[in-house]
Amino acid sequence: MNKTLLSSLLLLSALPAHAHTGVGAVHGLLAGSLHPLLGIDHVLVMLAVGLWAALRGGKALWQLPLAFLTAMGAGAGLSMLGLTISAAETAVAGSVLAAGLLVWRNTRMSSALAMAVVAVFALAHGYVHAVELTDSADALGYAAGFLLTTAALHGLGLAAGVVAAARVKMLAAGFGLVCAVVGVGLLAGV
Repeated sequence: MNKTLLSSLLLLSALPAHAHTGVGAVHGLLAGSLHPLLGIDHVLVMLAVGLWAALRGGKALWQLPLAFLTAMGAGAGLSMLGLTISAAETAVAGSVLAAGLLVWRNTRMSSALAMAVVAVFALAHGYVHAVELTDSADALGYAAGFLLTTAALHGLGLAAGVVAAARVKMLAAGFGLVCAVVGVGLLAGV
């Protein structure tokens, strides 16, 4: 299956923000921890942010996840204050597309712009997670839960990027060794 077709199928599956259904549910730490895992939209963006951070390397390893978590908390705060973000669900779905493109193309930009981009994603994600809270919910426990799971998903994306980078380094080292041996053979007239 080619990459374009696979990407298109993944994007189509993420158009509705499937995790955001919580009508009248009671939330706490456990519910907040599980909630981000229930929607492909959130899972994909969190993994993509971690992977993009790993691809960027350096300070991005902590800057992008921290920018995301901070803005996600701010988005939740906006919701808890009763403020409205228009088309937040659409922004969440759009973040799946944008994050996928950023990782697929390994897009380069300044650190400040990269942090701003993930912060925009995060604001929408935090908002839609918190909009489901009821008055009887444990808002702080729920927020702590979804922030912890989000950080864990970023960590998985980071780990995947680091493992992939290590494999690429091993492949490059192996290729370099083969080239050196062949080069020595050519110089020796073999």
